[in-house]
Amino acid sequence: MLRKLTMTSMIILAAVALVFACAAPVSHAAAYRYNHAEYDDTDEYTVKSGDTLWLISLKYQVGLQEIIAANPQIKNPDLIYPGDKVYVPLFSTIKRIEQEVIRLVNIERANRGLKPLAHNWELSRVARFKSMDMRDRAYFSHQSPTYGTPFEMIRNFGLSYSAAGENIAAGQRTAAAVVQAWMNSQGHRENILNSTYTQIGVGYASGGSMGHYWTQMFIRP
Repeated sequence: MLRKLTMTSMIILAAVALVFACAAPVSHAAAYRYNHAEYDDTDEYTVKSGDTLWLISLKYQVGLQEIIAANPQIKNPDLIYPGDKVYVPLFSTIKRIEQEVIRLVNIERANRGLKPLAHNWELSRVARFKSMDMRDRAYFSHQSPTYGTPFEMIRNFGLSYSAAGENIAAGQRTAAAVVQAWMNSQGHRENILNSTYTQIGVGYASGGSMGHYWTQMFIRP
């Protein structure tokens, strides 16, 4: 693991990679913690015949647990009926920031003749939970007290991979600043430019002692 601390700007970076992982998934379910302040807009969806909250979550590319948490009026998440109203958190502001990180990463890859990484929205969801966890529990590490290693976390959120990596950072105020910081650090740059990876997820969380928390996760299915 590579760790860098710049005391003058209080910016922290760390990178880790596991190539061709073969460890079995751990048995405990991923822990979900949710804060309503994490989304700034919602869409009101009218349930149609055949809908489930799971299908609605896929339609909007939002986690099922987030939809359940945003709809306390639904007493039994397994039972929804045509005409019911479901409020879907969109995370529009956060997702715009995350998408900008992905765009900048793919520019760096294109400049070196590498294929772009495909955005995996479910992996971004995992990365977002990691950034929120670092902020809320006041730590900075690849090892989460809530979710374990990034490799355990990815698997426990239901994603499989043959290779995986993670970059984390804290303190950078913008997508451009954090990508530049990662590119200036060998370990992080190697993750970003790794030709093994084919998919990326990015998670951003604001607040906490560092102000801004960033997680990049890379996988090859």
